[in-house]
Amino acid sequence: HFDFIVAAANLRANMFGIKGRTDEEYLLQVLQNVIVPDFTPKDGVKIASTDAEAKESENAQAAAPAEMNADQILESLPKPGELAGFKLTPIDFDKDIDDHMLFVTACSNLRALNYAIPTEDTHRSRAIAGRIIPAIATTTALVTGLICLELYKIVGSSQKDLKIDAYKNGFVNLAIPFMTLSEPTPPAKTTAMLKGEKWDWTAWDSFDMNMGDITLAEFIQFFESEYNLDVSMISHGVSILFSFFANKKKLAERMKMKMSEVVANVTKKELPPNQLFIVFEIIANDLDTDEEVELPYVKFRFR
Repeated sequence: HFDFIVAAANLRANMFGIKGRTDEEYLLQVLQNVIVPDFTPKDGVKIASTDAEAKESENAQAAAPAEMNADQILESLPKPGELAGFKLTPIDFDKDIDDHMLFVTACSNLRALNYAIPTEDTHRSRAIAGRIIPAIATTTALVTGLICLELYKIVGSSQKDLKIDAYKNGFVNLAIPFMTLSEPTPPAKTTAMLKGEKWDWTAWDSFDMNMGDITLAEFIQFFESEYNLDVSMISHGVSILFSFFANKKKLAERMKMKMSEVVANVTKKELPPNQLFIVFEIIANDLDTDEEVELPYVKFRFR
């Protein structure tokens, strides 16, 4: 907080041609003498307490001529003759100027504290600022527009089965300028045999299970009875929850536990109260052929 006040005050002083100071002892002494005025509401300001009053206030503001507000602002500005000798210097950001980096570091650290993100010192912030590629507003707007065009195809064609050639990839270079649209490449398919039937799945597919928070034994039994699969391993992230080579005593204990309890027990982390799904990766073999069947991830709803 102190760094932000110092940096902001010095930048504002530079704008008015005033030499600032950064020594902490002096600034702490000045801050002790600063008197913050008590808050007093403006006269004539009415805060709406009901929806009807809020609507009435909006109608009154809309009815006020815009020209009147503009005239009031113009009248409040000082006359050109009153600004003789006054000079306001704009500040262009430069990562090599310490006053600029002190302000950027203070702002980014305050924001980081809001989200419990580790803070950085000025040296590290300077290195990060040097690698930032500024976003060009025109390019951002164009890319956003192209994305929205593709979104319209999905939202506006929900009753149609669109093929891959209905969608487009876009390549843009405004410096030339150049723009081209091309047909996207379909996702790679993996073939699995389930119950004697061929199933081609992609990275966008998953096994969706909505059976409640069943036990590990019931989870394994589900794949055996529904898909004729012998599950040999179940993992969640980097944690192995079940495997054929694991300790038999531990497996016997986990078999009676609910899936969410198994995850919490193995990962040593409680699941957040607002989490509805758990993602599992499984390895399984066909019970008839004993061949491994490649499967997508399991999206398991336990709440």
